Amino acid sequence: MDLLTFVLAALGFAYLPGPAMLYTAAQTLGRGRRAGWQAVLGVHLGCYVHVVAATLGLAALFAAVPLAYVAMKVIGGIYLLWAGVRLWRQGLGEAPQLESRASARRVLRDSFLVEVLNPKTALFFVAFLPQFVQPQADFAMTWQLLCLGVVTNLIFSSADVVTVLLAAPLRRWLTADRRGGSRWLQRLGGGVLGGLGVNTLIHASR
Repeated sequence: MDLLTFVLAALGFAYLPGPAMLYTAAQTLGRGRRAGWQAVLGVHLGCYVHVVAATLGLAALFAAVPLAYVAMKVIGGIYLLWAGVRLWRQGLGEAPQLESRASARRVLRDSFLVEVLNPKTALFFVAFLPQFVQPQADFAMTWQLLCLGVVTNLIFSSADVVTVLLAAPLRRWLTADRRGGSRWLQRLGGGVLGGLGVNTLIHASR
């Protein structure tokens, strides 16, 4: 019953539309399916940093030192804003840019860093995972936290996968036989990323 409650709670959080879904959708719409998958992988890998941090208790630093939390949000917001401006400028080019291996790797790197620099993810794991730990179990609490974190990350990544599967056909439909459609989507994706960055910076200043 506890496991079922945990899975249902994780699913509820995962499939509630949020910044991660918007980010993945923006990369898919702006750069294509390959970029979408790279974004999913980058966010998934970056989330493991928070899983390990929560397991080791390091993420509690944000609660103890508010300035560290604000600094991380500012850095993450600036990075998102920069990624959005870069994608927007690509959409202003003469012709749509083809997705290359180098640009796909860049999306993977950016997505990893965006997730790592998201302090809300760290605080989520610190607040969420301990609710389902069983202190009386023979399994060490550290390993319980780690296993729960891995399962949570997989569930959240499944929502990002669904986002790519929905956004990729939408991109194809919007760009089919429409002159300049790819450039328009790049600008749209860049605007979404930039908006996420601005929103992060605004909340960091409060």
